[in-house]
Amino acid sequence: MISIKKYLDADHPGSEPELEPDQKNIFPAAMSAYRSALQEMGKCSMDACPALGDELKQNLGGLGESLSKGITAEKVTASEKTVKEKLQDWGKRATAHYQQKTNEVKEILIVLARTAESMGERDQRCAEQITNVTSRLKTIANLEDLTQIRASIEQSASELKTSIDRMTEEGKVVIEQLRGQVTNYQAKLEEAEKVASRDSLTGAVNRRCAENQIDRRIEAKSPFCVAILDIDSFKHVNDEYGHLAGDELLKQFATELKSRSRTTDLIGRWGGDEFVIILDCDLAKAKPQIARLHEWVCGSYTVSGTTGPVKLRVNASIGLAEYRLGEPAKSLVARADADMYKHKAASKALETPARR
Repeated sequence: MISIKKYLDADHPGSEPELEPDQKNIFPAAMSAYRSALQEMGKCSMDACPALGDELKQNLGGLGESLSKGITAEKVTASEKTVKEKLQDWGKRATAHYQQKTNEVKEILIVLARTAESMGERDQRCAEQITNVTSRLKTIANLEDLTQIRASIEQSASELKTSIDRMTEEGKVVIEQLRGQVTNYQAKLEEAEKVASRDSLTGAVNRRCAENQIDRRIEAKSPFCVAILDIDSFKHVNDEYGHLAGDELLKQFATELKSRSRTTDLIGRWGGDEFVIILDCDLAKAKPQIARLHEWVCGSYTVSGTTGPVKLRVNASIGLAEYRLGEPAKSLVARADADMYKHKAASKALETPARR
């Protein structure tokens, strides 16, 4: 079967290479399937996040329309980059949107719980006040020349107290039920927040969450460092042993990274085979911790290849940068990234994971 790439490699963009008779219709069919996939992604974005899906749907639809005529190698190649950027941007904004909605619902539930508590306190005060009135009525009813009135007042006071006691007890039950429901809702919201902030493959926090944590520390003007960690020659693992083996390596590596880090350190997946580490300390204390992490997480790993278990020798490059007061997050991360590439260049000979 001829691939789209064969067309993209043609000498003249927009022209088709010489094909076998049974291959003539494959490229148009492949492009039609590509455009249909873009349309379906747009529809799915509407289902996943109606508030933001329409924009992505329109963008992907317009991109698919542009690919229906005048197809060139440059246009198809550019579409890949555009789709990736649009999906990444939509994913970040959708996460932020649902995070905001989660916070709004949580605030409403907390207000509801506090309101219920205040109502319970009010009912309790009313019951106490009426009980005091009942006591005073009983005192008045002790007058011997008011025998009939006394009997009537005592009966009324008793009935009134019984009603108030019942109201108080029922109110307590309702409030406890409401508190239980609110607690349940809060637990579900916390779980939803946890899921939204985690990378689905590795279990580390995702990039959005890591960026938020960096922003919080900048706002607090707290001393901290950011480290960017990249697994050397990770592409070689995917190419030689398959993407499932690559995913397995990422999960194992993230597990080692989290287990070997301090409880105060935050571990996140920055993207692909890159991880981010946020350390709440200055550079002097961060350097030895990063050195220890590098020693602990690099070494032998075993993954499942297409033909059975494969042992890999894995190395990683780590860049470290300390926050400078007033520095934007983008600049801080860029310095850590540059330091990582400097270390990667220095350890070029150790990049390729190989079978042991």
